[in-house]
Amino acid sequence: MNRTERLLEIRRLIRTNKIGNQEELLRMLTNNGFTFTQSTLSRDLKFLKAGKKPDAERGLIYFLPDDATPDSDEVMQDAVNQGYLSVDYTGNMAVIKTLPGFASGIAYRIDGLKAFEILGTIAGDDTILVIAREGISRRSLEKVLTAAVPETE
Repeated sequence: MNRTERLLEIRRLIRTNKIGNQEELLRMLTNNGFTFTQSTLSRDLKFLKAGKKPDAERGLIYFLPDDATPDSDEVMQDAVNQGYLSVDYTGNMAVIKTLPGFASGIAYRIDGLKAFEILGTIAGDDTILVIAREGISRRSLEKVLTAAVPETE
């Protein structure tokens, strides 16, 4: 099976199931006849811009950005409010600390601002690196981040 078929199946599974981790998703894909490695799945999830959001039954589950609705925006803000821990600044960068599993969703929200001041974000499991453009002051970066993560000030 080719990459396009694999990506379509990943999208279908995420949209129709509450999937909490890559092992679970990989097991579902294997049961459906797809054979590939966890690192390939990780790259596919990144390509699809899959993130995680809180779910009352499962904890954190995968979602796709194109599934966003007004309700899911509210859920994302709740995730930001629940997952954010702290922010620290150095030069033209900010490092945001989150609870484990929340960094990707918060970085997605920051990227969604499409703020000129932010060159980009890099998210791990519990840490986000926010890089500001050259010439952007710390105060300007703080203002932009406050729009995404209200507790940053």
